[in-house]
Amino acid sequence: MSRIGRQPIEVPKGIDVNLDGKAVRVKGPKGELTFNVHADMTVKLDKGVLSVTRPSDQPSHRALHGLTRMLIANMVEGVLNGFSKTLEIQGVGYRALAKGPGIELQLGFSHSIDYPAPEGVSLGLPDPTTIVVSGVDKQRVGQAAAEIRAFRPPEPYKGKGIRYKGEHVRRKAGKTAGA
Repeated sequence: MSRIGRQPIEVPKGIDVNLDGKAVRVKGPKGELTFNVHADMTVKLDKGVLSVTRPSDQPSHRALHGLTRMLIANMVEGVLNGFSKTLEIQGVGYRALAKGPGIELQLGFSHSIDYPAPEGVSLGLPDPTTIVVSGVDKQRVGQAAAEIRAFRPPEPYKGKGIRYKGEHVRRKAGKTAGA
C-alpha cells in the first residue's frame, strides 16, 4: 500500500463532503471544491473519515492512489483554512499596484503589466513590494503565483525580480577588470 494513499483523511466539523458516483464535493466556510476521481480509485466516507482504495498493485494504480488521497486532503484543507503564497518584489522602481480585482506590475520594462486575478484566487498587496496570492484551491494559488513570478524571475547578479518569500537566490560575481 502507498504510505500516503493509505492514510485516512479526517473531516473536521463544519466541512460537508458529498460522494456522488466518482465526484467528490467538499464544502466549507471558505468555499466549495469538486474533484472527479479516476475510475479505478474508490473513495469511502465512514464516520467523518475519508479513505481512498485502489484495485491492484500496478504502478499506475499506486501512483494514482497517493495522488487522489492528497488532492482530496488538499480540498478539505483549502475549504477549511485556504492556501496562500507570498511574493516579494526586489529592484529599484519595481512595484505592484491594485487595479480592480487584479494587479498592475511595474518591473523595469517600458510598459506596465496588468495581471487579472484568476477565478477563485484573490491578490492582496500589504505594501507595494509584497503580493499575497490566496484562495481555496492549492493548484490555482500556486499557478497564479508562478505566473506572476514568471514576469520577472530573480536574476543572479543583482537579485532583482519577483521571488517567493524565503526563496534564496544564488548570487554570481560580475565581471572583473583583468590586466
